[in-house]
Amino acid sequence: MTQTTDATPDPGTAEEPGPAPSGRSRRSRSRTRINRAWFVAAVTFVTIIGAAAFRSLPGLLIDPLHQEFGWSRGTIGAAASINLALYGLTAPFAAALMDRFGIRRVVAVALTVIALGSGLTVWMTAPWQLLLCWGLLVGLGSGSMALAFAATVTNRWFVARKGLVTGILTAASASGQLIFLPLLSWIVEEHSWRPAAVTVSLAALAVVPFVWLLLRDHPADVGAKPYGASEFVPKPEPVTGAARRTVSVLFKAVRTGPFWLLAGTFAICGASTNGLVQTHFVPAAHDHGMPITAAASLLAVIGVFDVVGTIASGWFTDRFEPRRLLAVYYALRGISLLFLPMLLAPTVHPPMLFFIVFYGLDWVATVPPTLALCREQYGEDSAIVFGWVLASHQIGAALVAFLGGVARDAFGSYDMVWYVAGALCAVAALMALVIRRRPVVGMAPVAVA
Repeated sequence: MTQTTDATPDPGTAEEPGPAPSGRSRRSRSRTRINRAWFVAAVTFVTIIGAAAFRSLPGLLIDPLHQEFGWSRGTIGAAASINLALYGLTAPFAAALMDRFGIRRVVAVALTVIALGSGLTVWMTAPWQLLLCWGLLVGLGSGSMALAFAATVTNRWFVARKGLVTGILTAASASGQLIFLPLLSWIVEEHSWRPAAVTVSLAALAVVPFVWLLLRDHPADVGAKPYGASEFVPKPEPVTGAARRTVSVLFKAVRTGPFWLLAGTFAICGASTNGLVQTHFVPAAHDHGMPITAAASLLAVIGVFDVVGTIASGWFTDRFEPRRLLAVYYALRGISLLFLPMLLAPTVHPPMLFFIVFYGLDWVATVPPTLALCREQYGEDSAIVFGWVLASHQIGAALVAFLGGVARDAFGSYDMVWYVAGALCAVAALMALVIRRRPVVGMAPVAVA
């Protein structure tokens, strides 16, 4: 595959009338021109940041809802579990819907549903309302804003630097966590959880016009080429039968070994991040006497180093074997979780800070190599296949979000959950190493730039 640079002018770009510039002037202007794909990536990055508020809130709600309504942590964890499961199960259908209706429409509707679900929680008085609003509505909306959104943008707008772009867009969620976690934790402590839920709703609504006015579905919409492409790529016709195609791709993928290995490793990834640390770290730290604001701030620091780790992982994925990267990431994550029960304390001390930095670098570093393996194995169906792999990620997260709360109710601490998660990460490291390197036959593989 031929790789070009930003110096290649986009087709259809109008030139100002007048005398032809000298060769040196043309080269200088070409070198300074930024490819439109990077602008679209920037819009996507900011959109995901603005939508990250809903990812920051569930762990902050467990103790306040338990105290106000007397609901068990298992019941509250069940709502988080439904949210996380739907976040994953909706993703592959959302990827297909983006092929049918366009990225802008799907993302705008998803943000509106998130705002509705989060806003309605302020009037809830029964557990089923929490399951409906935060579990069902926010879960469906957030699923359409999942990593399949980033994968679709990357596949359409980039031929080269896909690993780097995937890392950058994945890091956007962590950046949003960095912005919203301290704010929401302060709101919960000072003004109760309802204003925090309203803040999430308003943040989602604020992003809608930004998406509608600035995001573009395909390079051909603006007469541009995908970044790194040698030829202009016409916009494909809308793909009908989105649900049928999504299920059809799943049926083909489940007959292949790499799919189950990717899905299994990513399920453990979700269990050890979104399901465990993001949902239960704050209440677990609070069990040891740490203030909620301090614990939430530590999660926000994880977000800082998550940005660094994910972008670096994207850079590594463009240069090293993705299977080996995954094995290293999961092994290191498992080791760190085994030490966590010994580090929790009423105050923040240096060993805990070391864990936060270490874990943050590894938080979603698994995404770029997992997506690269999906592209390598499944070609033009990779975005939908990755959506199903992401569904397994969220099912793993959902199970641990629920079982972690049940374990806390049963044993009075989270220690057993940390140890089990560490062992599962060791299993994921072994699974990553046995993923075969050749593309799956019949899944239309494409060359990896």
